[in-house]
Amino acid sequence: MDAVIRAAAIYIFLLVIFRTTGRRSLAQMTPFDLVLLLIISEATQQGLLGDDFSVTNSFLVVLTLVSLNLLLTALTHRFDAVDRWINDVPLVLIEDGEVLHERLRKARVDPEDVLEAARESQGLERLDQIKYAVLERSGGISIIPRRQDV
Repeated sequence: MDAVIRAAAIYIFLLVIFRTTGRRSLAQMTPFDLVLLLIISEATQQGLLGDDFSVTNSFLVVLTLVSLNLLLTALTHRFDAVDRWINDVPLVLIEDGEVLHERLRKARVDPEDVLEAARESQGLERLDQIKYAVLERSGGISIIPRRQDV
């Protein structure tokens, strides 16, 4: 039972930590982010297994984590508030060509990140060429270009 409690506590702790870091940081990992993630996984291993490295304990921990994940998925489908907290909602960062700086700050997104997405997806060179930029639930940025007058 101790392994189940440890696994549940670590799962909830990591969920809160990753939720507070923001969508964008999880969508675009830098080499530093990857190193940090590897260190976190190594640090949580001892907490998950404790002193019991048996196969049975490992199975119990994995079963607990998968069960919690399935439960959380079911809760997000059943309750909109849980879904919004876990997955967030799409967030408009640029509207009708106007950069919404407060939303950028809240989402921890730089204008350069928006411009990078605009270059990659639409071949745009400037922020004023963007009609809408939306931070999606996945952490990616969708770009809708302004109409070109012909």
